[in-house]
Amino acid sequence: MKLRILLTLAVMVLVIFVSPRFVEAEYGDIILNSKAKTMRDAGVNDVLFPHWFHRIFFKCKVCHESIFTMKTGANDIEMSRIINGEQCGVCHNENIAWGPLNCESCHSHEPGWLPGPLQKSRKIKQE
Repeated sequence: MKLRILLTLAVMVLVIFVSPRFVEAEYGDIILNSKAKTMRDAGVNDVLFPHWFHRIFFKCKVCHESIFTMKTGANDIEMSRIINGEQCGVCHNENIAWGPLNCESCHSHEPGWLPGPLQKSRKIKQE
């Protein structure tokens, strides 16, 4: 178990250091920006949840249904909950994975896309 956690952390650190400013998305990734206005006001980009990356290391049941409901739009993700160790903060707590105050690690996707699965998203026309 410790070896798996160390390997996971090593891969995550590698991904952080070799990733471009905006991460490349893969099929199955999810754009989380249903609170885009609040994120813009806070000066952060959209979140691109790398579902494929998490699935490399964890089975579905690690997160579903114990932490997140497996239905698009059913999980109202909030930074306050994450900081309090709920939702993404269950693992992103500086022990298992980077903590919630490393903003750019999650808020890494260019703004302006519709929320939801990346393959169904499209760029919103900016006026």
